[in-house]
Amino acid sequence: MSDEAGYDNYYVGKLMNYHNATNYNNPYPAGSTGSDFVLDPWTYQYWNQTFQRNTSTPKSYAGLYSTDIMRNKSLAFIDDAVASADQKPFWLTVAPIAPHVDGYADRDPVTGAVKVVANPPYPAKRHEGLFPDAHVPTTYEFNPDTPSGSAWIRKLEKMNQTVLDANDYYHQRRLQSLQAVDEMVEALVMKLEEHGILDNTYVVFTSDNGYHNGQHRMPPGKGCGYETDIHVPLMIRGPGVPKGRKTEVVTTHTDLTPTFLQMAGQPLKEYFDGKPIPLEEGKLQMAEKKTFTEHVNVEIWGIVINEGGIGQQIFPNNTYKSVRILGDGYNLYYSVWCSGEHELFEMNSDPGQMNNLLDGGDDTEFLKQFDRSVSVVQSRLDSLLLVLKTCKASQCTEPWKELHPSGKVDSLRAALDAQYDEFYDGIPKVDFAYCLAGQVESVEGPMWKNVSQSMQFVSPEWSFFV
Repeated sequence: MSDEAGYDNYYVGKLMNYHNATNYNNPYPAGSTGSDFVLDPWTYQYWNQTFQRNTSTPKSYAGLYSTDIMRNKSLAFIDDAVASADQKPFWLTVAPIAPHVDGYADRDPVTGAVKVVANPPYPAKRHEGLFPDAHVPTTYEFNPDTPSGSAWIRKLEKMNQTVLDANDYYHQRRLQSLQAVDEMVEALVMKLEEHGILDNTYVVFTSDNGYHNGQHRMPPGKGCGYETDIHVPLMIRGPGVPKGRKTEVVTTHTDLTPTFLQMAGQPLKEYFDGKPIPLEEGKLQMAEKKTFTEHVNVEIWGIVINEGGIGQQIFPNNTYKSVRILGDGYNLYYSVWCSGEHELFEMNSDPGQMNNLLDGGDDTEFLKQFDRSVSVVQSRLDSLLLVLKTCKASQCTEPWKELHPSGKVDSLRAALDAQYDEFYDGIPKVDFAYCLAGQVESVEGPMWKNVSQSMQFVSPEWSFFV
């Protein structure tokens, strides 16, 4: 955005995993007016981080608290941006690690075996001891008496009191570590106000993932498709954004880049997988009346790492494709695991995702409104997931149009019409040949690009069904 939109661009904190002390300059990350990146293998260590500024050599900050370092560096970049001779508008990204686990991977020099060292988050000294009575929220999916979930999750044992106490401690440390982040956000806003530019600045707060802690008996961690892990905050304030407004418009991280470009008054790219989030009151109202989008695609390959340091550290076969879909009369989560297991949850009546409708679960009220069976609903979600798992550009924002080029179907509700049963029954289902710790296309079953080409070429009646 800095080149095309005329912005100075600053970045502080974590850029990506494996950006480390040996490859940071090969090449230097491009696109920044000023940068101060934290480097592996110290990225997730609260008191022993190493930063690399612009093109300087890395510098260790042992004994100083991570979030406070990032706060001070970010405040200095705002001062630099305001004082710059060219008076360009600027963009600042700040990426702290809290409330992530404090940890690193340790490789045995003799055997080569990798051991994951994972400790609860460390708060700043001034925040230690806060929230002594905080407990993990014990919703009904928390440490259930009956196993739940799929793949490795269903095999987990019920947590005893010792483990539950450790989880509460981990939860408290998360809360404590976030206090410095709160202070940093306040300091950044006050700095903008000090320079007289707050009212002309957008401030965006979000996260890359959520966390689970005891739900479905899972130890502290992330990487699953359940709501605890994928539902993240998104708060925006700035010119034209209505004060105190909360919306249920469905968005994903792929929508952020087009949103930022629209904020800057820049044209969007045709290859974007997302679209701008409506921010002004009028556009929000229109998006809420006519669904902005109803789906979120979630997938991962490989493993889950236990971040609590209790019990088994690494859980394999955590590979799945899933879709979260929210529309007129439905609120669903559907997943296909590499193990061959499938899950379908109705989230209005079962927000904790304990009642798998494909495993004997029941939700007659949800099905009654459509007068269709669970298998019919699944056939539509399978096809939607088939498009989304290999989509590009508008395929990702308008997957129903990819399935129905005529435009007559633009939602799950419309797709459930009985006239389309034969069409959906003929579309291959998403599956995996076996589980791998990475994405290998030949293992992932059918790809929409191949299926759609075949349907268009071999089946002229495809256009009849859509």
